[in-house]
Parts: sequence; C-alpha cells; structure tokens
Amino acid sequence: MAEVLVVVDHVDGSVRKPTLELLTLARRIGEPSAVFLGTGVENASAVLAEHGAAKVYVVDAPELDEYLVVPKADALTQIAQAASPAAILVTSSAEGKEIAARVAVRLGSGLITDAVDVAADGSASQSVFAASYVVNAKVTHGTPVITVKPNAAAPEAAPAAGAVENVAVTFSDLSKAPKVTGVVPREKSGRPELTEAAIVVSGGRGVGGPEGFATIEALADALGAAVGASRAATDAGWYPHAFQVGQTGKTVSPQLYIANGISGAIQHRAGMQTSKTIVAVNKDAEAPIFELADYGVVGDLFDVVPQLTEEVAKRKG
Repeated sequence: MAEVLVVVDHVDGSVRKPTLELLTLARRIGEPSAVFLGTGVENASAVLAEHGAAKVYVVDAPELDEYLVVPKADALTQIAQAASPAAILVTSSAEGKEIAARVAVRLGSGLITDAVDVAADGSASQSVFAASYVVNAKVTHGTPVITVKPNAAAPEAAPAAGAVENVAVTFSDLSKAPKVTGVVPREKSGRPELTEAAIVVSGGRGVGGPEGFATIEALADALGAAVGASRAATDAGWYPHAFQVGQTGKTVSPQLYIANGISGAIQHRAGMQTSKTIVAVNKDAEAPIFELADYGVVGDLFDVVPQLTEEVAKRKG
C-alpha cells in the first residue's frame, strides 16, 4: 500500500486535532506516515500510532525553531523525495499552506489548498467563490500536496505500528534568512482554538461595543465553544483581530455556528459558510445572514442570547 505523508501539527509534542483528522483521511488513499518536525515526539508517538500512523518520521533540529517556515519545507521535501508518497496532507493553517506551497514547487507537483474532503483516488473537494460552490479537483502531475481545513473529518482510531524513524536533513542557506527573534506566548482563554472548535459563537456590529462581547462569551462558555467576531467588530477594536472570522480573517467549519448581530456580508460568509449548522440572531429580518441560516431568530441579541445561555446552563445542570 502506498505511503501518505501527514505533517503533524503540534505544540511541544501535544498533537492537535486536525492532525488526527488528516490521518483518518490519509487512510482512504494509502498507509499514513506522520512527519513530526520539532521536539516532543515522545509525547506524540502513541497518539499518532493509535490513529493510523505506520511510521513516524522525526526531524528534530534547532533550525526548525530558529528560522521561519523554510527549514520545515526543506525537511518535508527531503522526506518526500526519499519516500515517494502517494500524497502529502497538511493542515490548512497559514503556516501549513506556506509549507505546502514551497514543497509542491520543489517537487514539481500540483497543490490543492483549503480542501474540505479528500477521496480515495486523491481528489479533493473545495469550497470556492466565498463558499458559493463546491468543486472537485485532482492533481494530475507529481505528488499531490493537499492542505485540508480543520473539521473536515471526524478522527477515527485505527491502531498501527507507529515506528519512529529519525531523519537527518540538510538545510539550505536561504532557509536561514528569516530568523525568529522572539516568541510571545498567546494569552490562554480556556476556550477551544477558533479554527478547530466544534461550536463557534460569534458577535458582530449588533453587539454594540466591546462590553457587548461579555454576552457572547457567556454563551460560548456555557456551550464549551470558541468565540469569533466579524470584521466590523474587530476593525472597531471591540474584539482582537485574532478572532476575526471571514475572508480576511480565519475560516471555520464547526458543527454549530451561532452568529449574533452579524448581517452576513459576503466577506464574513466566506469564513463560516461551510459550518454544518448555522443559527442566526439578528433584529433585522432582512439581514443576508438569514439566507444561509438553518435556524434564525429575529430579535435583539441582548434579549435572546441570555435566555439561550440560561437554558443551556439549566440543561447542563
């Protein structure tokens, strides 16, 4: 069975959920092999094996942390050249897409980004033109390099050997041009990562100001959800830009997306339209968000959302 390389998205060996999704998708095409770049593989190997990784290629070198992106592309390219895989799957994050693009160029291969599904023949489904259409695409030259959005599949356990193989790679001089000069840990909110969350509760212009997001956060915490915001809200300084959902922000595809006080401009829809179930709360009955909502409530979010939060708390209690 042909090998399929899956790049591990991790933090010091703590494997993030999108990687487990990629391992599940990779089994449709062939035999998954994980590519672990950085330190902490001893914390990751068991979970990677549990989810189907027959091999775990490890590159642990200081260059991976000292320089931006390019050393990771160097490592993945050299592993791919040696393994001749049927496909390479990467998480569709900003860094993941840059690595994938650099590797595809070096291998002379086709690249598909932001896939929402991958089939057994290596073809991929994409949501395009601000999520107005779904297209199927297939790489016709070289090794398919595919970046996949989080929540594209449910992780499934499929125990495999998970044999760890340390790999020595050569880093180019050009890879050492952009040097990391400092790292600042992100403040933890205790909520799920926005792009990986199963539930996202977002607020928009209708929130009225930064203080209005307390209502959004209360519902998110009751549901165990991530908090998102529209571009209008982040541009106004009401919520950090890191939580912006939309074409110029982050793309999310949760099981449940609750849009509060968001009109539904095309820029925002592009970032959340692939959500499985969409609920909209807006006092404007003509708001475009209702066109794609599965469920809608016409009303003031400051009346509706606290009642919803209270009901969720009751049912949990």
